[in-house]
Amino acid sequence: MSDTFHLELPFLEASQAQKHVTVNETLRRLDALLHLSVVSRLTGPLPEEPAEGARYITEEGEVAAFIDGAWVHFTPKPGWRAWNEATEMLLVHDGYGWMVPSGGGPALLGSSGAETRLTIVQGEHEVGTGASSDTSFLIPDRAIVLGVTGIVTEAITGAASWKLGVADDAARYGNTIGIAEGSTVVGPSGMPTAYYGATAIRVTAEGGDFTGGKVRLAIHCLEMTGPTA
Repeated sequence: MSDTFHLELPFLEASQAQKHVTVNETLRRLDALLHLSVVSRLTGPLPEEPAEGARYITEEGEVAAFIDGAWVHFTPKPGWRAWNEATEMLLVHDGYGWMVPSGGGPALLGSSGAETRLTIVQGEHEVGTGASSDTSFLIPDRAIVLGVTGIVTEAITGAASWKLGVADDAARYGNTIGIAEGSTVVGPSGMPTAYYGATAIRVTAEGGDFTGGKVRLAIHCLEMTGPTA
């Protein structure tokens, strides 16, 4: 084996000349991956003029680091964690893709391993431009949502107010919500609502299209796991 198993760091060979080249390459890779924090999670190509040392999660899910004027790509493994600076959210790789971990709260545990847990999934969302936009953080699959709350962290522009909901019901968790920084919404579900599939929260403009602004949202829900024995 010429590289380490997990981070693929190159080993020094016994008879290798210029050992410092291998050592420096290893240090660069460690510097890129240790305490991983990425500028953002991209939905398009890598930036053309990145800052030296900048790290991104690519559209394909790789970690790309700009080192010594060139992009170096790393394939993540299950359990890798990355802080997304753009959304101020923690991401975890589950072996298939990057996901926002649930903020697990108090749980009821059965003797068979069954569990009911109170969960909060939260994150910062940039409303962007246009009539509506969906969050990158999702209602977990098969979660029962008790409600969604939020606060405007950067004044919303373009719209006179906004609605909070999901794709099939844009106002499920509130409408005519204020656009000024500090405006809040507390949107309980009319009845606890089950979602059979991971689902984005949608913010929708009222009285004009969005031209900017940010909101911080929290999804309050129950998650269940079945018996393990």
